Amino acid sequence: MPYVRGLPSKQLEIAREIVAGARKVGIVNDTSDIKTTPQWDEISATAAKLEIKIVGGDAQTTEDVEPTFRRFKEERVDVVIVLQANFLLLDRAQIAAAAAATRLPTVYGYRELVDAGGLISYGIDLRACNYRAATYVYKILNGTPVADLPFEFPTRLDLVINLRTAKALGLTVPDMLLARADEVIE
Repeated sequence: MPYVRGLPSKQLEIAREIVAGARKVGIVNDTSDIKTTPQWDEISATAAKLEIKIVGGDAQTTEDVEPTFRRFKEERVDVVIVLQANFLLLDRAQIAAAAAATRLPTVYGYRELVDAGGLISYGIDLRACNYRAATYVYKILNGTPVADLPFEFPTRLDLVINLRTAKALGLTVPDMLLARADEVIE
């Protein structure tokens, strides 16, 4: 899925809502995924404006996930953000487990990580994107020239909160954040 401008900055804002006054934020990145570069740049610029220290962690393989979260714990980050990347979506169970094991509140770009036990996500609806992609395939298979199909960006962004995970972390989710949620998992 493409990079959506403004999304990483919003994820940083949500991270600071879930952990009020967070000053040090861990960023799980996969530098092998081209989508993460603009996300990293945007979140770094926003963090600098807010005087937030960023601690980066590159997770390109399953073996990188646990050490990345352990390092965040050792460096005493307040909250973690997982950038949107293919591997980071595919390895969601491992990432959610590492976040839980280190007791680090974590914000994700894909709801699938919240479904796997993560705390909170704000990002594009992959199911809606897949549905749109299927309509394109249908049109192409029925003779519509590819050049006649418009380029589309995702238009639906969802905020999903897992209250079970919040409770396990000893966090109280602010009422204003709960009121904005598209879905709350209890």
